[in-house]
Amino acid sequence: MGLERLTGSALCGFAKLITGVRATWRDNAPDARQRVYFANHRSHGDFLLIWASLPPALRQSTRPVAGADYWLTDRLRRYIAERVFRGVLIDRSAASRQADPVAQMSAALAAGDSLIVFPEGTRNLGDGLLPFKSGIYHLARANPAVEFVPVWIENLGRVMPKGSYVPVPLLCSLSFGGALQWQAGEAKTDFLARARTALLDLAPALD
Repeated sequence: MGLERLTGSALCGFAKLITGVRATWRDNAPDARQRVYFANHRSHGDFLLIWASLPPALRQSTRPVAGADYWLTDRLRRYIAERVFRGVLIDRSAASRQADPVAQMSAALAAGDSLIVFPEGTRNLGDGLLPFKSGIYHLARANPAVEFVPVWIENLGRVMPKGSYVPVPLLCSLSFGGALQWQAGEAKTDFLARARTALLDLAPALD
């Protein structure tokens, strides 16, 4: 086992230890078929919990999609993003962007990998969901054979609130929903609404 794989396993163990994360697969089950896992976004650790909740055999072919402006700012983050998780790093600034994000993600899928994406496009510090960016639609349309699996992450934003370096002891849960795919001719607004509803359906009921 290489150093990167050991580091990944150690980070998974740490994430599970501080969050006690419990994964529930609803209308779905872990599968080796190629998938795009899409989730609500509250913390920079979101992708790690999803990655840690997958069976070890699936982790090695599942790559997070993340913002290059955050993960390339120092050597440690760069090492974790590029070497440990083989992240697909996206330049979120349209003004400076040199590569098409959808083409970057499609290239990873074409290479046989699965992806973890956050269609809100940024961390949501409130409740509920922000409107989805259109990238997930273009990705689904360009890769109609790939399954898109919604994942609702509960509580991680409270465990590691923005600006905090000390985790709050709360349990986290992940709910994996049924897979969906882009349907031929499906309009952008219809697909985005369907994907967003599939994700919201996994959220716990408000008190």
